Amino acid sequence: MATELEAAGHVCRIAPNGAGALEIALAESPKLIITRKDLPLFDSGKLAEILRANPRTRATRFLFLGAEREAESKGRAFRGIGDEVLPSDAAADEVQQAVARLLERQARVEALEEKTGFEREFDGSLAELGLSDLLETLNERRSTGRLTLAPDLEDGTSPDGWILLEEGEVHSAGSALARGEKALFRMLDWRSGDYLFEPGANDGPVTIKAPTRILLAEGLRQIAEWNRLAAKLPPLESPVKRVAEPGAEPVALQSLSQEILGLIEDGDCVTDVVERSELPDYPVFRALHDLANRGLVEFGRARSLSPESEDTSLFQEAETRRLRHFAGQGLARRSAPPSCKLLVASANERCVEGFFHLLESVPEAELSPRFARGEVGVGDLESIARIHVDEEFGIDLIHLPTRPAHQGIWRFAGHRALGTLFLLGAGEGFSDSELGPVREVLSSDGEARSFHVVMLGEGERVSAKELRGHLSLIDQSSLFLLPTRGGKGTRSLLRSLFGRIAP
Repeated sequence: MATELEAAGHVCRIAPNGAGALEIALAESPKLIITRKDLPLFDSGKLAEILRANPRTRATRFLFLGAEREAESKGRAFRGIGDEVLPSDAAADEVQQAVARLLERQARVEALEEKTGFEREFDGSLAELGLSDLLETLNERRSTGRLTLAPDLEDGTSPDGWILLEEGEVHSAGSALARGEKALFRMLDWRSGDYLFEPGANDGPVTIKAPTRILLAEGLRQIAEWNRLAAKLPPLESPVKRVAEPGAEPVALQSLSQEILGLIEDGDCVTDVVERSELPDYPVFRALHDLANRGLVEFGRARSLSPESEDTSLFQEAETRRLRHFAGQGLARRSAPPSCKLLVASANERCVEGFFHLLESVPEAELSPRFARGEVGVGDLESIARIHVDEEFGIDLIHLPTRPAHQGIWRFAGHRALGTLFLLGAGEGFSDSELGPVREVLSSDGEARSFHVVMLGEGERVSAKELRGHLSLIDQSSLFLLPTRGGKGTRSLLRSLFGRIAP
């Protein structure tokens, strides 16, 4: 790995263990440390803790290799703000890309520190420097003042948010609809817009008491978990109702679940419950999901628009904005985002051909001539189609071969993909056993997303029993049934599918 990085122009030092790494780091103040999670003498978490506490090495970033997803989901005990995690078997190009991202982010922070003083007003772009990095910088500088955010949100609105800091610690935060940690965690996911920092004393009560570094780590963890489980969480517009009568719920329910149940009223949708709770958004969504799994609440179909007001476009404006934000992550300000990438995997050609012919009825789809001529087989890594989201931006659908001989390209193909569509055939007894290996490899990325599509030929049906038999592997909210011959309602089904794919 050091040889690869040195060939790319980086100066590298190799340490034999955690103690050796500590000695080198304190002497040379490296910009980045690449380390396995488990090290001899003491582990990488302890190494990071010591270096973050030292003023000389506080800005050093970490790239952890082989960190278990379970450990990461339990609070990132080893991972700090601005650090990254990759699997232990990450390919050289993945490591190179992660190093480039980390060093670029660090360069933006250093540029900010050079142009600003401790007691000077400054502004900038959230696309160039994310809010978590900005708050960490203000925390390290022990800055006092007001940070105002003017984002470009995916729903088309741009209400300002604000954060008050005292000696670098976040004391309060607010936006149009929320206060405290709920508002702060929402703002951490704002990827574009502008910020303004105004130094000076603040008035008002302290509403956030957790240390800023712990607060940021938890907020970013929740965002990552939300993105990873997005296909399983209920859509915002879905109606929600209690199934059990008040007082009839099992006593084993956690207090959070009890609280969320108490917030559900007649006529509510998921958004109503989320806004009514003072808790951050992700725990509320997760609690609703868990309550539904226990049969205590159920979600209805999202209310459709009237025929007069319904937008017939494949993507709504909010979905288009989210897709652009996803594609533009890590790009310089004002850079045009590239196309998004969506993988399509199937165990047999019939399913792929059926899905391809279904796209022929979609005006926004520009189909691959080779697929149209039938020249692409299940063993080819090839473009199926491009879905035009708007005039300048689109989603490239990439066919991913699923045979074991192609395992070496699965993780590479999944890098920065929106997710993977797994095509299943109803005629084969709804079997997906051949897709298990590719799904396992792709899911090793904690943020990978999977969507399962059952292609129904003419006269084919999938029974409720067959569906229930697969729900242990496939969550119902990420399962779609599509007729290969199209017909009335097909476009609505495709809109629903792509709406769930939008991050």
